Amino acid sequence: MIRERRNKAKLEMYYDKFIKEGVIDPNIHPWVAESWLRSKRLGVGTESFSLDEKLTAQELAQRREKYCAAISFLDGLYEEIKEHFTTYNLSMLLYDQDVYVLKNYALPFYQKTAGELEGARMREEDVGTSSVCIAHRHKVSFLMFGPEMWIKACQNGDACSAPIIVDNQVKYIVTVVSVQQNELPYSSVVALVLSIKYAMEQHLKLIASLTAKHTILDAVPLAVYHILPGGEVAYANKLGHSRLSGIVPPGSEEKEEGPNLSNVLLNYRHTPLYKGFLGVPSYNREVTWITPRKTYEDITTVVPLAGDDDDIESIVAVSLPIEDLRTLVAHTAGYTARYSLSSMVGTSNTFITMQDKASRTVRHDYHLLLQGEPGTGKQRLAHGIHQASSRAAGPLIAVKGGDMPPEILEFELFGRGGSETGDRPGKLELASGGTLFLDEVEKFPATLQEKLAEALESKQLSRSGETVHRPIDVRVIAACDTELKRLVEKGVFSARFYEIISRAVVRVPSLRARRDDLPSIATHIIEELAVLHNLLPKNLEPAAAELIMGYDWPGNIKQLQGVVEQAFFRTSGTTITCADIIMPGEQGLSKAWKEDKTAFIEAWKAAGGNISRLANMLDVSRVTLYRYLKKYGLDKE
Repeated sequence: MIRERRNKAKLEMYYDKFIKEGVIDPNIHPWVAESWLRSKRLGVGTESFSLDEKLTAQELAQRREKYCAAISFLDGLYEEIKEHFTTYNLSMLLYDQDVYVLKNYALPFYQKTAGELEGARMREEDVGTSSVCIAHRHKVSFLMFGPEMWIKACQNGDACSAPIIVDNQVKYIVTVVSVQQNELPYSSVVALVLSIKYAMEQHLKLIASLTAKHTILDAVPLAVYHILPGGEVAYANKLGHSRLSGIVPPGSEEKEEGPNLSNVLLNYRHTPLYKGFLGVPSYNREVTWITPRKTYEDITTVVPLAGDDDDIESIVAVSLPIEDLRTLVAHTAGYTARYSLSSMVGTSNTFITMQDKASRTVRHDYHLLLQGEPGTGKQRLAHGIHQASSRAAGPLIAVKGGDMPPEILEFELFGRGGSETGDRPGKLELASGGTLFLDEVEKFPATLQEKLAEALESKQLSRSGETVHRPIDVRVIAACDTELKRLVEKGVFSARFYEIISRAVVRVPSLRARRDDLPSIATHIIEELAVLHNLLPKNLEPAAAELIMGYDWPGNIKQLQGVVEQAFFRTSGTTITCADIIMPGEQGLSKAWKEDKTAFIEAWKAAGGNISRLANMLDVSRVTLYRYLKKYGLDKE
């Protein structure tokens, strides 16, 4: 607030009258008068102020670190104009929003040294009426004349304070104090303070905006670069920096702005970057970057930036690494848990014990071993544990030990690097942030077991064919059809790998050990089939339940699933009877299909043309069924 020059003698008279008689002269500025009344009510002394409320050296250092952007700006500004401060005997203070002095510039102020003032609190309850208190309270710039200040020791100078407002909040206050008033017009002091206020506010808004934009750019799965003519990288986001770190020439790792791309990209003149400086934009092009250390494949966009004279001054390049794209696709391609812990049903003691232990495993994050006979539901249990764990938002990826040759299994788990067909992440990388389910882990080759143990212990891996170490964050749930500890004792399974995956062991009981659960399991299978195929629900008659309970089910739930599925689709009504159930080993459709095409077609139709369902119904592998489809000429139907 710009105020007219006031008569100092009259202001001194008004001040003395209030101090002695408590009378406010009508010529006193209303804000000053209100502050005088509050200062008197607070009992603030008038002779000199104390510095009782003061930050410790450590607290002050912490605040300066927090507000380093503002201090750095004011430091630079002061360096440019400090001669002006010396000539006109000016001093300047920077306060934070709590009115603590962050820094004192130029001459000693209020007969205090810079070190005494810095860290001191200067609120109204501390120093009474002052320009900084009024600027803080009313959120406007204010010029205060010496005799208006509450502390008499401060009345030999005038002060102008301005609040630094960012996002509609007072973040700082700047005060300039003038002792030799006759040599410098008041309007000049006010203009100086207002100029500092405007410059600081614009600078801090720009810093806040840039910080937000940098945060956004660092969060996106894209490498973003701002490149100057000649290939100099002026800016790179977090992913961009990580990509550059892999191609920085030896000896230049400390170069903050990054390498000159024209020096490290062997095919620089054949990339969209070079064409961008010729004014040619490029959008979502597949580009190969050849460097002395590695070859990258990206999906790249290049946008030229022209200056006022329409000459290309720089380019912006945005690249999505194809290997990251593959990972992103993997995470969105259905690698999620299909079952919850509640999808496994039963009331027997053995089942409740298993379910309780499985529920406890979701509370921690260490690796886990599931043991049980084939077909007991270990995969479904792994799904449930993943879904109930803290990793539920991450992917669940399964790898089966007996599904592929050892060398292919290693590529499947660890990926490929440095191959002519391009880099490929393995399942260990794709499962990062989630769970990797290793089924039939006892069938993994010994060398692969050791390699897995090394990767899980170090939490990093190298793809097959490369030496680059990549971090992984994955929980392994392993499943085994046999007693894995016995295999370790026989020396046919890695003791090191066993120790890692067996910190918690959950044993999944066979159906023989939970015979009372058979009717509820069969009913649950029927309910799932009805929902899956959008069919009316069906009931299991008591006699059919007794029939199911009378069998040992050596194939466990997987075998029961096949029999119940077959009965479900054979039943035309809503009740499944004993006549609808073909038990394992019985003569009928389950055997005739091997020699009779008509019987096979009936089974195929009963399974709804679903190869997995038919495999369960006939208790054979999918590979066998594909062979019979071809034999009967049905592979193209």
